[in-house]
Amino acid sequence: MKRFLTQVFTVCAVLTFGAFAASAAEGWGDNYEKAAAQAKAEKKLLLLDFTGSDWCGWCIKLNKEVFSQAEFKDYAAKNLVLMEVDFPQTKPQAANVKAQNARLQTKYKIEGYPTIIVLNPEGKKVGELGYQPGGPKAFIAALDGLKK
Repeated sequence: MKRFLTQVFTVCAVLTFGAFAASAAEGWGDNYEKAAAQAKAEKKLLLLDFTGSDWCGWCIKLNKEVFSQAEFKDYAAKNLVLMEVDFPQTKPQAANVKAQNARLQTKYKIEGYPTIIVLNPEGKKVGELGYQPGGPKAFIAALDGLKK
């Protein structure tokens, strides 16, 4: 019985850690300070995706149609630092990430999801986007329009 409880505890610990580790999608950070520093160092735009990743239909649609596509991933690798600012309903999230995300939501006056805030390498807001039809090509064109 003791061995069984130890195994159950180990499995629960691994699943819990995995949930926290996987809270931001692959290629996306969830630490604003690190993301801002990286954007500045690499002279890239910082894309903040304010999302309800596990409940917001338009957020899920944006991720499926744009963010998860190879064309967007290739563009992002060369031009963007990606940060997910998530407000999940069922996914676990570390307290420090929740607090950081609440501060960012207030700072950028986010009223709905998805909202995409784009910052230049110095941290100045250069634009705001949301879901739009047309897949990665249309989204990338909108991002390129913000660079001008």
